[in-house]
Amino acid sequence: MFDDNGSFLLAMFEFFIFFAWFMCLFWVFGDLFRSKDLGGVAKTFWTLFLIFLPILGMLVYLIARGGGMTERALAAQAEAVRRQDAYIRSVAAPGGGSVTDEIASAKELLDSGAISATEFESLKASALAKAKNTTAPVA
Repeated sequence: MFDDNGSFLLAMFEFFIFFAWFMCLFWVFGDLFRSKDLGGVAKTFWTLFLIFLPILGMLVYLIARGGGMTERALAAQAEAVRRQDAYIRSVAAPGGGSVTDEIASAKELLDSGAISATEFESLKASALAKAKNTTAPVA
């Protein structure tokens, strides 16, 4: 198949260039469809331009919109982190907070006079019992 080392190296270089172009094409399409400042018609025209004239289309896209690619990628990543943090908070504390928070809020109610000392002790005991049940080993 390969006559000498030069043709093998040339084939490897061509494969590398093809792979690099393909990866750039994925980045450009990802940025194109992630972009919120373009409408559907503009995205359609860019897609057709990239499909029918791929190398020229990619170069024109990178010149015209390449400066904002990083900002759009960072904004998408920040949004993903924000959603993940919100999900983790919703799953980690479904009961409304830690035992310390519950006792502190009960103490504030006691200090303000909204509840009596016996009610405070009852709330404190239930919070501690709940904590004991959630940390107890499962048999």
